[in-house]
Amino acid sequence: MKRFQFICVFLLSIALIACGGEKKKEEEKEPIKIGTKKEAEKSDPNAITVAISGNDLMQFDKKEIRVKAGQKVTLNLRHTGKGSIDIMGHNFVLLKSGVDIAIFGLEAGNAGKPKDWIPNDGKDVIVHTKMIGGGQSTSITFDAPPAGTYDFVCSFTGHWGIMKGKFIVE
Repeated sequence: MKRFQFICVFLLSIALIACGGEKKKEEEKEPIKIGTKKEAEKSDPNAITVAISGNDLMQFDKKEIRVKAGQKVTLNLRHTGKGSIDIMGHNFVLLKSGVDIAIFGLEAGNAGKPKDWIPNDGKDVIVHTKMIGGGQSTSITFDAPPAGTYDFVCSFTGHWGIMKGKFIVE
């Protein structure tokens, strides 16, 4: 008998939960005005957005980025891997012209996590993102430097040897 009562209470509970108070969602609709157009977003002709990603194989998906001198650049960096920031962290570092990548990379390794892998208080860096781990993204906006070819790297320990490319300013 107790078993029968338990089953009845259990089934009644499930029925109440299943029938419970779902509220009908009302869609918000924008009123329609006849004879008007929505204005298109005005984009800045002197701005560009660049997307670049790094993976757990220590590779950027771009080896070359081209922009115009003085152009407002928004760079979106995405880490497509799963490695944690402490083991497989990535960043984007745009180096000043003439900086030796190997020397910078060794100094970045020595700077390590306390300095976000940016050595010498950033004296050799034009701009850099923060370090991110797998599945994370970050973004920076900056004015492109004068015309020329610059190197970009990931400054995480040892990554600079593979994760690098050219930032060409026309």
